[in-house]
Amino acid sequence: MKKVLIANRGEIAIRIIRACRELGLKTVAIHSTADRDSLHAKLADESICIGPGPSTKSYLSIPAVMSAVEVSGADAVHPGYGFLSENAEFARICREYKINFIGPDPEHIFALGNKVQARALALKSDVPMLPGSKGVIGSEDEAIQIAKEIGYPLIIKAAAGGGGRGMKVVTAAHELVRQFQLAQAEALSGFGNADCFIERYCAKPRHIEIQIVADKHGNYAHLGERDCSIQRRHQKLVEEAPSPALTSALRDSIGAAALRLAKSVGYVSLGTAEFLLDEDGQFYFMEVNTRVQVEHTVTEQVTGIDLVKEQIRIAQGEKLSFNPADITMRGHAMECRINAEDPVTFAPWPGKVTAYHEPGGPGVRIDGMLYAGYTVPSLYDSMVAKLITFGRDRAECMARMRRALAEMKVDGIRTNIAFHERLLNDEHFIAGDVHTKFLETFGRE
Repeated sequence: MKKVLIANRGEIAIRIIRACRELGLKTVAIHSTADRDSLHAKLADESICIGPGPSTKSYLSIPAVMSAVEVSGADAVHPGYGFLSENAEFARICREYKINFIGPDPEHIFALGNKVQARALALKSDVPMLPGSKGVIGSEDEAIQIAKEIGYPLIIKAAAGGGGRGMKVVTAAHELVRQFQLAQAEALSGFGNADCFIERYCAKPRHIEIQIVADKHGNYAHLGERDCSIQRRHQKLVEEAPSPALTSALRDSIGAAALRLAKSVGYVSLGTAEFLLDEDGQFYFMEVNTRVQVEHTVTEQVTGIDLVKEQIRIAQGEKLSFNPADITMRGHAMECRINAEDPVTFAPWPGKVTAYHEPGGPGVRIDGMLYAGYTVPSLYDSMVAKLITFGRDRAECMARMRRALAEMKVDGIRTNIAFHERLLNDEHFIAGDVHTKFLETFGRE
């Protein structure tokens, strides 16, 4: 591997460029016409425009991306997260043309990326799951029958879904058929696949995910958990490691379940197994993300392992750079996603950044894409930076986050910095007493 094309944009593209540079690899950035002045295009060794602003005509266009691979002479592709990162067909095409896809094999993306298939594998691997359908729901009558068996409330989910699309909570029988139809329509529109399944709804769970790392030599490790319970409409806003809710025994149990699932398919690369943790301390499998996560940063802070470099090394056939038996978690890390949006209404707020100041000092890290004079486009996800802090314990970590949020200045657009400041001073959040529905009532007490 000598030259890596980064099939992504924004902060994750910059993160990958930095990892490649440390490993002595050349980088190629792709960008749309809307991203011609983006920081990732400026930092890479080469940059290539692959199409107009809409992602369907640029970042999601496999022909456009593969043309850039050919023109640049890249021998590897890193997909980052989002866009084509969990597209099994894209991974297959890369393999067919002997381009090193920095991620799992297409078969593993296909097996674990589809929620219904992942549930079936989890069941075989003795991973706890909420009661639900064994496969795709074939008809409205079948949905009604399964609902009678598992009871209400329940949730309908898109088999190929993510980010809350194609997801409907049903609290009573008279709502079921209509919500099932809506979920199918959203799934077809968002993912080109109308398949849906049903499972029992967990009212106020925590969202716990386990970081998996596996190489081509049969070495597997989990690097602890991340607590991603602070969400708005199924979109994460704050993540931390370790979770304030997990005991050592529970961490070991969830980690072991995640590894059983990965080993069942011979998984190789980074991956994340996601779980719900209910109020009684029971955990249930939710899904697997076959890519690097947005919130990988907090795991890096508490383990000292550069996950992006590890992912690249694994793709090159190297063994894990660490002994899984020697992994220890130290301190506490937290990530706040900084979005270009109104801090009260959460409405997107693109525009020109007239001034920008990053916070610093002990235990503060920024993974971002902003600079003074940059215009945040309206076509893509609103996240423009990730603010990460690390401390000896959760209290110090939060104190540093409050300091860093107060120091960070982004003029010309609105951001959700003020929202994070309110959250970091909330007594329930400070106590670690949160769940995935926390933001539905936050600030209304």
